[in-house]
Amino acid sequence: MRARSNRRKAQPRQIKLPHIKIRWRALAVPPLVIGLCLAGFNGAKVLFDRPVQKLTIEAPFQRVTSVQIESVVEPGLGQGFLSVDLDALSGRLLELDWVDAAKISRRWPDTLFVQVREHTAAARWGSNGLLNVRGELFTEDAHYSFPELPLLDGPSGSERRVAELYLAVRGRLAEAHLQLDTLQMDDRGSLHFNLASGQQVRIGREDVLARLNRFFDVVAPVLAADLSAVSYVDLRYANGFSIGWANPPSSGLAQVKEYPSSG
Repeated sequence: MRARSNRRKAQPRQIKLPHIKIRWRALAVPPLVIGLCLAGFNGAKVLFDRPVQKLTIEAPFQRVTSVQIESVVEPGLGQGFLSVDLDALSGRLLELDWVDAAKISRRWPDTLFVQVREHTAAARWGSNGLLNVRGELFTEDAHYSFPELPLLDGPSGSERRVAELYLAVRGRLAEAHLQLDTLQMDDRGSLHFNLASGQQVRIGREDVLARLNRFFDVVAPVLAADLSAVSYVDLRYANGFSIGWANPPSSGLAQVKEYPSSG
């Protein structure tokens, strides 16, 4: 006998979706409001975009003149207070030799406010150039001689490398109570520097940092008492150095020398 099934046949379930009523008139309001806002903004811009009348320059600065700044910013004075391109004017200020950073801002209702930071000269480069504390050549036509700064020189394109070497050793020179007069690279890339006391230190073009460490860790302490009698120190050796005497010292300090390496 066949058993009767108690299961009921599944009925399809109906889901009622909420009725969404779209108010088309309401959707037309935002564009209208946006249009009114834009019209109001443009009207306000026309009303308040009056010509720039005043220029205020923050002082002090030593090398850049107010006349230079005014000549650069002047094209913006006749433009509107709101429409003047401050970034473009700031970029033009950065083209001046001594300007390291520049910022121009608005001062309501009709004034431009100019802030300028000058480069700090760290060394001379060649005949008329100057390097800043980051080793960047920021002018090639300095109108001041700056005799108190060391003179750096080298082939075109070597400014950064020579400057970085100087920035790396100037602290150690001060610790050794030595003052740099010149640091130069020749066309072959070989380096040497002269001390203010008259001695030349020949570094070469290879193992530069290792040779400088040898000079500060070994040579400078050894020669401290007899430095005035030294003409040059040659570090272009695998592990040693040689000394050229202007006047042999009475202390009997022997010359230390090894065969030079290829540097």
